[in-house]
Parts: sequence; C-alpha cells; structure tokens
Amino acid sequence: MVENKMAALFRQGCPDGFIYSVASVLISCIVVSKMAAGTNVLELTTTNWAGNIVFHRDVLQEADSVEKIRTLVKSKGKVKALGSGHCFNTIADTDDNQLSLKPMHKVLALDDKARTVTVDAGITYAQLCPYLDSKGFALHNLASLLDTTVAGAISTATHGSGNKNGNLATAVYALEFVHANGDVVKYSRGSSHSDELNPIQAVVVGLGALGVITRITLDIQPTYTVRQWVYENLPLEELAENFDAITSGGYSVSFFTDWQKKRIKQLWIKVREGYGQPFWGPKKYFGATLATRKLHPIEGFNAANCTDQLGIPGPWYDRLPHFRLGSIPSAGDELQSEYIVARSDAVDAILAVETLGNQIGPHLFVSEIRTIAADDLWMSTAYGRQSVAIHFTWKNELAAVQRLMTLIEGKLAPFHPRPHWGKLFTVPPAELHSEYEKLPSFLRMADEHDPSGKFRNDFLDTNLFSS
Repeated sequence: MVENKMAALFRQGCPDGFIYSVASVLISCIVVSKMAAGTNVLELTTTNWAGNIVFHRDVLQEADSVEKIRTLVKSKGKVKALGSGHCFNTIADTDDNQLSLKPMHKVLALDDKARTVTVDAGITYAQLCPYLDSKGFALHNLASLLDTTVAGAISTATHGSGNKNGNLATAVYALEFVHANGDVVKYSRGSSHSDELNPIQAVVVGLGALGVITRITLDIQPTYTVRQWVYENLPLEELAENFDAITSGGYSVSFFTDWQKKRIKQLWIKVREGYGQPFWGPKKYFGATLATRKLHPIEGFNAANCTDQLGIPGPWYDRLPHFRLGSIPSAGDELQSEYIVARSDAVDAILAVETLGNQIGPHLFVSEIRTIAADDLWMSTAYGRQSVAIHFTWKNELAAVQRLMTLIEGKLAPFHPRPHWGKLFTVPPAELHSEYEKLPSFLRMADEHDPSGKFRNDFLDTNLFSS
C-alpha cells in the first residue's frame, strides 16, 4: 500500500504523491466482491472524481442498511464514509476502513403537507431531482453538477448561487447518523441537546467528524421553471461598479473569468419564472453582449454538455446546474480550489485576485464567481455573513497550482477567506480556526460523539483538531 503521509505542499490534507493525471471521466472501480461480517467488502484501489487523490484504504466496505452501518462502526477502529468522490482533497481519505453507502439511494418518504423529503444518505442529486420534479416538487438550489451525493454536499457546505439562496446544507430539516458507539442519533430543527440551543446548526456541515450520516430530511417546495441566458465580455469596471445590481438580475448568477483583458468572459443569468423582477434577455446588459449560441464555461469544450441557454425554459434541475444530467462536466482532468469572502468585500477581493491574472492565466481552465446567502450552520463557509465564492478550476499542474494558491491566499488574506472544505487550499490551520467562531463548540460536540477519534483522519487532525 502507498505510504500515507501528509505533505507540506498541501497543509489542507492532500498527501504527497497522490496527484496523478487521469482521463476526464468518472473513474469506475474494478472490484472483487466478497462477503464478510455481514457487509460487502470491496478490494480495490480507487481515486476521487478527478483522479488527483488515490484513496489509501485496503478495503472499501459497502453497506446497504442502517444496521450494517452500525455493525461496521462498532466493530472497526477507524471508519470514514465516502460519497461520490468529488472532493479534491483528502477529507474522505483513510488508511483504515472506508465505507460506501452507494446501495443506500432510496427516497424514504415524501411529505407534501410538511414539504419535506427524507432520503438515504447515499442518494445523489441526479437520482433525487427528477423524482422530486415528477411529484411536483423542487429544491431551492443546486450546485453546478448533479452527480454528488446529498450527504457529501451538505457535509462540506457545497453551494449553488444566488443572493438569497443559502448553500445546499441550508435545506436540511433533519439529519440522522451513527456515532462512534454505534448508536443512531437524530437531530432536527427545534431539537435540543447538551447546552446548545439548536444542534442541527452544528451537525449539518459536519465534515465527517461526527459520524456516518444515514438519512437526511430536506425542505422542498413546488416545482418551478428556469430560463437561462449567457452574456459575453462583461467589462470588469461594470462588475466593480454594479456588482449588487448584476447579481440581483437573476435567481442564480455566475461570472466566469480567465482574469484576462479586464473583463468577465461570460455572465450566466438563471431566471426563475414567477420569482422576482422579470428578465427577458436584452441584447446588451451592463456592457456585456447576449450570446446567440450555447456556450461552455471553458473555451473549446463541448457546449452540448451544458444545460440549455438562450432563454429556453426548462425544469429547475436542468437549468440551475451548469452541466446536464449524465454529461461529462467541467474539464475532468483538473484541480479545484475556492475561497469564500464576505459579499461586502467581493469587489475588492476580485480586484485583488485580478492583479495576478497574468500568472494565473496559463494554468487555469476557468474561474467562477458566485454569491451565497448567509446561514447559521457552524462550520459553513457562509456562516454569519452574506458571501461570495471565488472558484478556480485549474489544469492538473500541481506545482504551479500550489504556488498560485499561496499567492491568491495572500491577496485574499485581508478579506478573511474561508476555503471550500472539499477543495485544495494551503491556509494554515491557525488562520482557518480564526475564521470559525463556533469551532470550539463544534470540537466539543465531536468529542462527545466520537471520544476515541474513530471518524478522524489526517485532514481533520491537521485542520480541525490541531492546537
């Protein structure tokens, strides 16, 4: 087995020697399955979605019921649950026992009166969204692709876009998980625990530190239709002068840039019908020009993989993401990093990064800038502040990306950036800790649920539990 060691190169937990260039498709596991202790044991070596992380476990244990999860957690010394493998760092890695909940992908209950849906933790948005739409319901927002698990997305504060739209974790009404002694614990809004007012705020963005999620209840709402328009070449000065107005122009708004030529390359505006001010795709918008053909955010990539544009109406789950269900999203053979700052600092932060444009450009596929509503989830990157995310999809060039992340983090330091929990960063743990006022309370809860550190790994030990 490859030696498991932390690299100084990525203090966020990306081990040295783990970065490999692979095909730009989801990696399928080649497995030999056998039965042991009531669970499927899958002997394999797999990578994450992009192939830059090779997981260290000897075996992957696959569970198809809560009881099997309880049995495994009680019988093993160390356990980490694995979602869809879309994280770009080692937050889900372990050299002990890794657990897949892939067989647990059912919709367990739909309550049309309470407007909630309860699902198994292994379900993906690609599995859930068409079902909800067929029943006349929808989620409030979605990320740029649908292939991630619900459990993995909420645990890392993964987000979509929109001034009034919280990240995906804000839709959680109740959460059930197995903690270290094998007990099943459930929290919901209004429940109380220990000395904390509402522990659902603590456990939703749990980073895998509290236990293995088994079931999730999400808020839902009546289904809706979205139209999407794309504009080209938004002058940077227009963004700087009219940031709030532009981001208010749609239900979900994204800026795509390569940090070149003092302009935003593409502006994507997703308009929810019957919500907010009408928008009908004028030919010019704050100096940008309406696209007359379907575009991919990355120049030269096939736009057929993207959700429909040109104002063509479609269901929420086929417009809020950038990439179509079942398509190859983004570049695939890539690295990603992302930093979340307060919306009040957005323009200054963007202009600070823009000064590095000539250095960033040769190593970048594309950057995306999106807004996120504030929330009260303790470890959320949008906790307590209206936020803006500055995202980077990098070419798979590790040394250059590490150097550039350090430069970018230096430029963003005055704005107190919070790195996305599932992506690459080099922010030192002490600086990370200072950005989360509820971290001490979160660590106390982690110790309460997992006193022996059963769910910890190098990433968590380095970034959360270090002094």
